[in-house]
Amino acid sequence: MSEVQPDIVEALIDVRDRAYAPYSNHPVGALIVSESGTRYVGANVEVAHYKGICAEASAIATMASAGERELREVYVIGPGEHLCTPCGDCRQRIREFATPETLIRVVDAQGTLLRRYTMDQLLPDSFGPENLGRDSAMD
Repeated sequence: MSEVQPDIVEALIDVRDRAYAPYSNHPVGALIVSESGTRYVGANVEVAHYKGICAEASAIATMASAGERELREVYVIGPGEHLCTPCGDCRQRIREFATPETLIRVVDAQGTLLRRYTMDQLLPDSFGPENLGRDSAMD
């Protein structure tokens, strides 16, 4: 497996360290690269009623708010040495903006690549806009 660029690792660690995770103590950071090549970061933000926002959702919301609609790459970093893959909700959210070429990379707490996925590997037989008669980048 290829290594992750040092500047991406630095950005992931920085955003993960800014996560607001007082309830789970499980800070997560995400960095996404849009079709234009712009990078967007996000961290998980928890709230007392336990319906917080995941790091991936935070980054995707920032990308969409900037007017972009297509993901080229997704990186996720958690606090430990274990895989911190996107949750089910985030997998669906990534799917909304993914193409068959979108790569999802999960790194450990220091930024070492643990696993690389395509969208079909991360969420096989997924439901998307095309199932509702809409255009989809996954077609």
